[in-house]
Amino acid sequence: VMSRWGRGMLAVTSTRGRWPQGDKHLLPCFGFFRTPPNSPRSPFPSRMFSVTPDFNTDVNVHEHTMVLRKVREKKIEEMKSRTSASLIPESMKHVEEDEEHKTTARNLKELGQQRLTMEERKKRRRALDNLGIPSFEKFLADKNASLKKREIEILQLNIGLYCNQACNHCHVESSPRRKEMMSKEVAQRCIELLDKSPSIKTVDLTGGAPELNDQFRYLVSEATARKKEVIDRCNLTVLTEPGQEDLVDFLVKHKVRIIASLPCYSLKNVDTQRGSGVFEKSIHGLMKLNQAGYGADGSGLMLDLIYNPLGGFLPPEQKALEAKYKTELSNNFGIVFNSLFTLSNMPIKRFADFLYRRGELQEYMDLLVRNFNLATVDGLMCTNLVSVGYDGKMYDCDFNQQLALGMNLTKSSSPTVFDVQSLEELKGLAVVADSHCFGCTAGNGSSCQGATTA
Repeated sequence: VMSRWGRGMLAVTSTRGRWPQGDKHLLPCFGFFRTPPNSPRSPFPSRMFSVTPDFNTDVNVHEHTMVLRKVREKKIEEMKSRTSASLIPESMKHVEEDEEHKTTARNLKELGQQRLTMEERKKRRRALDNLGIPSFEKFLADKNASLKKREIEILQLNIGLYCNQACNHCHVESSPRRKEMMSKEVAQRCIELLDKSPSIKTVDLTGGAPELNDQFRYLVSEATARKKEVIDRCNLTVLTEPGQEDLVDFLVKHKVRIIASLPCYSLKNVDTQRGSGVFEKSIHGLMKLNQAGYGADGSGLMLDLIYNPLGGFLPPEQKALEAKYKTELSNNFGIVFNSLFTLSNMPIKRFADFLYRRGELQEYMDLLVRNFNLATVDGLMCTNLVSVGYDGKMYDCDFNQQLALGMNLTKSSSPTVFDVQSLEELKGLAVVADSHCFGCTAGNGSSCQGATTA
């Protein structure tokens, strides 16, 4: 136990006694000797003798950790009291006041989404032209490589753009203002395709905040009933949103794998990238998942985290950063998780706008090209995944979806889930690539499940 002693300093006492100030020889706190601390026969004379007023720290260091834990628990309780309200009002305020969000909204209103996307592609292409870099397809071909669909194993569904957050780096430009949601008809068709596509092992649900979509629980229930792995790409803050009190229990019941966004283990970096109050709500969400068994060895409840850089640079080495995350989150909050995935920021949408306005788009594209790694190509997600938008349109990956780059399946530039009888029809199809693909092949690679090379 701890007690206040002397001039405001902490003194460690045991159940068997303590040393007070002064020269009286009272019961020792260790129990295996009864000599005074400054006795020549004392086991630790140099440590037990108070040569200066505050040089008296007890050697029972495990008790020191307990004190730190108590302090930590007090801070955690204070944090929980601050994270009970919805994040949506704060996110709306951020959207309305942040200059980058206002610029994006103004451009979207003036140009429309299609033209805005075309202008963005032109900026990336212009940057590569200035660097003397050919198209991504030509770049691969010059290295005797190409991208084709293998057997489709992952059905990724972006079920809506509505989100309780408004992150600066978001490549789908989600926010509380976005109302686009997947319909029941499209959701049911996706389940029908799941039945007709035995190669599918995983249903990967993303958004926006997928949990806030009406079809989320239907899709989870139907997919797990078919013994498919289900991934929820969770922003963590949704777990503390009013109305989602039973969400963790639902996820546990269906053994949904959580892959959660946490771009740093520090408050400042997370709130800078994702908005005020997001870090504490994310930590609270992780605690709720841990309390339910997520991340614990042998629980069967997988909890993985995702890191993406704060700015225009590549992520650190995945395993080394995972170890750092585990140390920081465990020491500061008692949080455990299974794995960390590192993702590069794709030079599209809000992040592309951010780079362009800072005059850094060409520099970032140069960074990605300089760090191209041929070994990443075989593990790219676009080769064994199909990405389906909230409207049922199909794409080779989630990034292509945001750029409206439909699959090379039909004469239509945007084939839908109603245009195929089985996803096995897609095997061997050439993947549609563009300049943003350099983001997935830089360094150790980047995919929906982290680095593609060791």
